Amino acid sequence: MALTALRICPFCESTCGLSLGIADDEPRVLTARGDAQDVFSHGYLCPKGASFPELDNDPDRLERPLVRRDGNLAEAEWDDALAIAADRLGAVIAESGNSAVGVYLGNPNAHTIAGALYAPLPIRAIGTTNVFSASTLDQMPKQVSLGHLFGNPFAFAVPDLDRTDHLVVIGANPVVSNGSVTTVADFPGKLAALRRRGGRLTVIDPVRTRTAKLADTHLAPRPGTDALLLFAVVHTLFDENLVAPDLGGIGQYVRGVDVLRGAAEDFAPERVAEQCDVAAQTIRELTRTIASSPSAAVYGRMGTTTVEFGTLGSWLIDAVNILTGNLDRPGGVMFPLPPTAPRPRRRPGRDFRVGRWTSRVSGLPEVAGELPAVALAAELDTPGDGRLRALVTIAGNPVLSAPDGQRLSRALHDVDVMISVDPYLNETTRHADVILPPPRPSQSPHFDVTLNNLAVRATARYSPPIFALPDGRPDEMAILSRIALSLSGSSVHADPASMDDQVITATLAKEVSDPQSPVAGRVVADLVEMLGDGPGHERRLDMMLRLGAYGDAFGDNPGGLTLATVKAAPHGVDLGPMRSRLPEVIRTASGLVELAAEPLIDDVARLRASLDRGADDVVLIGRRHLRSNNSWMHNLPALQGGTNRCTLQVHPDDAARLGLDDVALVKGPGGELRVPVEVTADIRPGVASLPHGWGHDHDDTRLAVAASTPGVNVNQLNDGSMVDPLSGTVVLNGLPVQISPG
Repeated sequence: MALTALRICPFCESTCGLSLGIADDEPRVLTARGDAQDVFSHGYLCPKGASFPELDNDPDRLERPLVRRDGNLAEAEWDDALAIAADRLGAVIAESGNSAVGVYLGNPNAHTIAGALYAPLPIRAIGTTNVFSASTLDQMPKQVSLGHLFGNPFAFAVPDLDRTDHLVVIGANPVVSNGSVTTVADFPGKLAALRRRGGRLTVIDPVRTRTAKLADTHLAPRPGTDALLLFAVVHTLFDENLVAPDLGGIGQYVRGVDVLRGAAEDFAPERVAEQCDVAAQTIRELTRTIASSPSAAVYGRMGTTTVEFGTLGSWLIDAVNILTGNLDRPGGVMFPLPPTAPRPRRRPGRDFRVGRWTSRVSGLPEVAGELPAVALAAELDTPGDGRLRALVTIAGNPVLSAPDGQRLSRALHDVDVMISVDPYLNETTRHADVILPPPRPSQSPHFDVTLNNLAVRATARYSPPIFALPDGRPDEMAILSRIALSLSGSSVHADPASMDDQVITATLAKEVSDPQSPVAGRVVADLVEMLGDGPGHERRLDMMLRLGAYGDAFGDNPGGLTLATVKAAPHGVDLGPMRSRLPEVIRTASGLVELAAEPLIDDVARLRASLDRGADDVVLIGRRHLRSNNSWMHNLPALQGGTNRCTLQVHPDDAARLGLDDVALVKGPGGELRVPVEVTADIRPGVASLPHGWGHDHDDTRLAVAASTPGVNVNQLNDGSMVDPLSGTVVLNGLPVQISPG
């Protein structure tokens, strides 16, 4: 007889509610379906979520630590493994200093409580500025543009999908990705609802994706020319007097409109049409349609960020939303207010800047506290003062996700110390000296601390662990806390709850001294007492919820959120749609939205120069699969096959012109690959597509299913030399390649 447990899916940004069938005689998940009563997803579930039992029960998941002895990884006891990890890191710090240790954070950290709240603890304890993450392989150009616009690199405005009249999707395929940097369940359902209410969908993408096939209008520009096309839209808004009066009511909060007007003068549709390969009249019609829609939301993703002008393109997306009066209004793009964020407060800001420090070898700038991932290999393998001697990876596989994985793999093989917190022996962790695997999802709590910041509707949902951990088995929060404690002068055997106590006390001490805080002037000890005696992560979540915009303010706002009220609502608490809140979001020194920040305007000259370039013969772009989410979903039988294949998609004209048959040889700046060819008229001529996250062909990993269909590592074609200079983000889309029969 099967029992039922509710759970939030941790596999992608949709955060759907799951109803899991579990065995009554063993700790095992048997089935997964959508939770029809979930306040956010309402029963929707994609194939990834349906595969929850396979991922949870994956026989290749590590259950015990692995420690390298005499060159080989072997299972060890938890206390021993943690002590060895701490001792080896401590020895490097003692000999070479804090900066000799680097940290790499992977994508899954956004999907866990541990990644959001506890991964910062060992970073602070190490005291290093050599922090890298998947952000600079993904959305960092958007964060840089947001920093310059709003003074806050995390001030994401997401499309109000439930109320918009016109959704413009550029460089994204949300029907397949389920939405990204926009947390929404059932994107296909949202598009169907848009159609039912008479709305419009425009998709701008070089591929006729599954999203594009649903569009009223599909434009297919050359990859990497999005910033040019968007600047032409901005030019047309000014040229045809289509800028919204008073910017839709936010004019008093925005400065730089006239400067932007001047910068746009050289980007008339007629000037950019040839380079974009989109007719000037088509660009003008697109602009008129956006400007005349009752409401509109322009939304872009990796096709606009991981390109040469990623920061400028990201900026111009928001510029179009601002100029058409669609920023911070229902139906446009709005700023989510998550339940764990501190209550909004107006504070003096300061101008956003990058490059407070730079990478030792490449000189690439720090952005939002981290260095570009493309710089990691050189920091590890280039001799000299300041070389990274140790690396900690937390839920990351940069050998597959970063450029020139072969170089990075060699560097990791030679690094003095490598510690990985990861459930798999994969292409990156195979080099580790110690692997500390977190428990299965069914044994872990879940609350979307990070992704709620991007949600199209505010909710609060908590999933306690379904199954208890075996005696002596630490959860991921304890693993990270114990490493941090050991590097902070305590013992690796210290109670990890003491780390939670430190964080809680420090946070509340700051709050009670802040006159704008809901607990200003109160006694810290009294507030701590109200949090109860639960696990440390629950006490921290309770504190954050109580201090948040919907919280009970530790009793001063009766009826407000606490963790207890969220637990009492197993399908979640609905907190309503997004609301206008622009003034409280702005953190610039001027207190205004800086529409024409100097670093952005200065980079326009580089974009202008690109107008006179010749077009490359073939450029390479990536693609998303419905049954995949980066490299860590390839080990599940349920997600194998179908469209989830590592093939080179090319247009029939290119296949004929290049003489391609079954296999192609693809050469890029970083190397060459032989790849199966998939001919499709859905991709525009002059463009080829390979998905990322593949290349599972290493003998010393433990990924049996993935290794059976390994595919190729697309990033091996990339030497990392092409970057967006404002963000340090490597160019992954629009990479020039040569293709011949293989």
